[in-house]
Amino acid sequence: MESTELDIIGADCARSVILPDGTAVPALGQGTWHLAEHPSKRSREIETLQTGVRLGMTLIDTAEMYGEGTSEKLIGEAIRQVPREKLFLVSKVYPHNSGRSHIFESCKNTLKRLGVSSLDLYLLHWRGRVPLAETVSCMEELIRMGLIRRWGVSNFDLEDMKELWKTPGGNRCAVNQVLYHLGSRGIEYDLIPWMDSYHVPVMAYCPLAQAGTLRRGLLESCAVKEVALAHNAAPAQILLSFVMHSGKVIAIPRASSPEHVSENAKSRVIELTQKDLETLSRDFPPPRHKVPLDMQ
Repeated sequence: MESTELDIIGADCARSVILPDGTAVPALGQGTWHLAEHPSKRSREIETLQTGVRLGMTLIDTAEMYGEGTSEKLIGEAIRQVPREKLFLVSKVYPHNSGRSHIFESCKNTLKRLGVSSLDLYLLHWRGRVPLAETVSCMEELIRMGLIRRWGVSNFDLEDMKELWKTPGGNRCAVNQVLYHLGSRGIEYDLIPWMDSYHVPVMAYCPLAQAGTLRRGLLESCAVKEVALAHNAAPAQILLSFVMHSGKVIAIPRASSPEHVSENAKSRVIELTQKDLETLSRDFPPPRHKVPLDMQ
């Protein structure tokens, strides 16, 4: 790359979601689960991440679990030419590292792999044996140390969130990252309404569903195809637009190529109508009762 900085050309058309502290972040970011697992794909994956950043998808999500840090190293290489203030970097700590004896070292290792001095958001990846009070206390200390700007959680269901809110400092949680897509709408019944009441957004991983029959069922749905045709869009773009339509959910799809991430970016300009939402609900109805948190 000839230039010393990677130009961001798509930020003007980006949707945004407001965090509890008033910070606006892109509603469409980039997920990195399963990246950096195949050395032969490394250059292509770096190019894909850089293309996403150019298109305004400057929120990048990762975790120390992803390839045991190799995903973070890949991202670090991809963002080397991007001004740090242009990015919103998210990583996650293992539950067994979320206590006082390990979290500070884990966070510093993540920063070293990414090649940055601080994270914009640090998440507890899922609940483990470390008491929430201890993790929250450590997260607040990481903020005071300047290593992270804010913290949140991942894979927390409603009762987990309620317990967190009863924990000293727990109400400073910025985000809850959970699985959410058109074919998995369980959180709409109780979790999203509760989070809305506290102005805490959802960050949706796997917004296009994981590979396999479920994703094929979504992409080949008659309802999805009907809405896609009405908007002159691809089915996958409709799935992303669905996740983002409320303005309170951040989608972090993983892309496999620059062409794929470019297609994802175009979903930001699709405005689903009430009729569109009713059509999608015909094949994928919203929940009418409590559904356990989906993690697959």
